[in-house]
Amino acid sequence: MPKPFLSAERPAVRRRKEARPAELTAAALDVFVEKGYAATRLEDVAARAGVSKGTLYLYFDGKEALFKAVVREGLLPALADGEALVAGFRGGSEDLLRKLATHMWQLIGAQRIGGIPKLIFAEAQNFPEIAGFYYREVISRGTALIRSVIERGLEREEFRQVDVNAVVHLVMAPVLMRMIWRHSIDCCAAAGVDDATYFEEYFGIVLRGLRAERNSG
Repeated sequence: MPKPFLSAERPAVRRRKEARPAELTAAALDVFVEKGYAATRLEDVAARAGVSKGTLYLYFDGKEALFKAVVREGLLPALADGEALVAGFRGGSEDLLRKLATHMWQLIGAQRIGGIPKLIFAEAQNFPEIAGFYYREVISRGTALIRSVIERGLEREEFRQVDVNAVVHLVMAPVLMRMIWRHSIDCCAAAGVDDATYFEEYFGIVLRGLRAERNSG
């Protein structure tokens, strides 16, 4: 599991000071997910972390910098884990796609950081600079990861010929929708299905659709 802001052993006072950025980003994540980007105030984040607003400014020069730190700390290590998984996998591409999606859900979707996609989709038009940052650092890297698995399956003739660009989005969209649902209407218990059942059906539909005919049963 990715760990934020690891630091070497030092005397107690210094260790507390160096841990502060992780405490601030953890508090910021909670506030961003609860309130959205526009409604989040730095004083709210500082209060959640139990520090003064001035302390927050020792590490971050504003809300945008703080948000970027939250994204980089919470999402980029998970993407790096996914890339390592794909690079080292030796089995079939169906198994890889299932393992990758499950792994990424455990690291992102099932965690508090899974509320960030909802924030981005809701506020991208009002904050294009934040949306552009998220696209460059998260979405483009995530789509490249899924693309690599689809192309692997095509090269090994495990998947039928498909429009790779379209399929990448078709693979990602239900997972992202599950994240959005989890951090919105799910508060009313409206989903009606647990994560395990949802993903079992999801994999069944996606993998049957991708499977090369010679492998279909």
